[in-house]
Amino acid sequence: MFEAVEELVAEHADLEKKLADPSVHADQANARKLNKRYAELTPIVATYRSWKQTGDDVETARELGADDPDFAAEVKDLEKQREELTEKLRLLLVPRDPSDDKDVILEIKAGAGGDESALFAGDLLRMYLRYAERVGWKTEIIDATESELGGYKDVQVAVKARGQIEPGQGVWARLKYEGGVHRVQRVPATESQGRIHTSAAGVLVTPEAEEVDVEINPNDLRIDVYRSSGPGGQSVNTTDSAVRITHLPTGVVASCQNEKSQLQNKEQALRILRSRLLAIAQEEAEREAADARRSQVRTVDRSEKIRTYNFPENRISDHRVGFKAYNLDQVLDGDLDAVIQACVDADSAAKLAAA
Repeated sequence: MFEAVEELVAEHADLEKKLADPSVHADQANARKLNKRYAELTPIVATYRSWKQTGDDVETARELGADDPDFAAEVKDLEKQREELTEKLRLLLVPRDPSDDKDVILEIKAGAGGDESALFAGDLLRMYLRYAERVGWKTEIIDATESELGGYKDVQVAVKARGQIEPGQGVWARLKYEGGVHRVQRVPATESQGRIHTSAAGVLVTPEAEEVDVEINPNDLRIDVYRSSGPGGQSVNTTDSAVRITHLPTGVVASCQNEKSQLQNKEQALRILRSRLLAIAQEEAEREAADARRSQVRTVDRSEKIRTYNFPENRISDHRVGFKAYNLDQVLDGDLDAVIQACVDADSAAKLAAA
C-alpha cells in the first residue's frame, strides 16, 4: 500500500537539496516553483514517515506482547493510530486542482427579482469581503454597476492571498465552490404586506490568469470605448473612458468603467478577459477528462441553484452537498468556513471514491 509515495519521498529529498543551493535562488521564478512543490510534498512525506513508523511499532508491540501484557495493551492504540494515518495519507494523495493556489476574480450579477436581487447581490459582496478580511486576503473592486435603490446590478472583485499559501488554503481552493445561482427568500423592505419574496443573484468565480497562463493575440481583440454611466466622479458621462474588449475568436466580452482613465480601464478589462479565457480553457479540459469532471462538486452549469439564504428561518442551505445551518446572519457577516468546508469534504470524498 502507498508504494508510489516512495517516488514522492525521493522527489522531496531532491527538492530539499536544490533549495539548499544558493545559486537556485538567483532565478526567483524557478525558486518559487520549487518552493511551491516542496510545500505540497512536505505534509505527504511527513505523514508517510509516521505511517511507516507506526506500522513498525505495531509489529514490535505484537512480538513483545506475547511475553509482556503491557506491550499487548499498546497494540490496539497503535493500530487505531495507524488507521487514522492511513486515512490522512489517502486524503493527502487526492489529486490536487492545479489552480488551487491562484487568486480569483469573483463576479456577482443581480438576477431574477429586480431591485431586491440587486440588494441581495450587495449582501453577497459584503459577505465575501468580510470572509476575505477574516482569512487575511486582499480585495480590490475592479468594476461595479450600482442599482438605483442600492446594491449592485453587477460587481467584479479581485481576491488575492497574502504571503505563503498553505496547501488547500489558496483563494481558488476555497472560493471555487461559490460559482452558481444563489437564491434568497425574505420580506423585502418595500413589501407592505409582509410577504416573502424569492429572488436570485449569480456568482461567477474564475482563477485570475497571469499573462503566461493565457496568450492573447492583440489582432484577436476589438476594443470599444464609450462614456461611463452611473454614480461617479467628474469623468462620468463626460469622457470616453469606459472600455469594452471583445475576444473575437470566442466572443468573450469584458468591460470596465470604474477607473478615471481609458488606459486603466483597458488594463482592468484585460485582467477580467484573461481570467474568463482561462476558465473556458479549463472547462474544455474538464470535458475531455470525464472522470475528473464527475468528481467535481462545483458544476459547470451555473444555472443550477446551489444555495438558498432563508431570512425568516435564519437558515442557509447548500443543495449540492446537503449542508444546512441556522446561522445565516453570521454567514452573511463572513463566517463562511463551515459552508465551504462541507463542499471541500464532499469533493475530496468523491475524488477518493473515483480513485
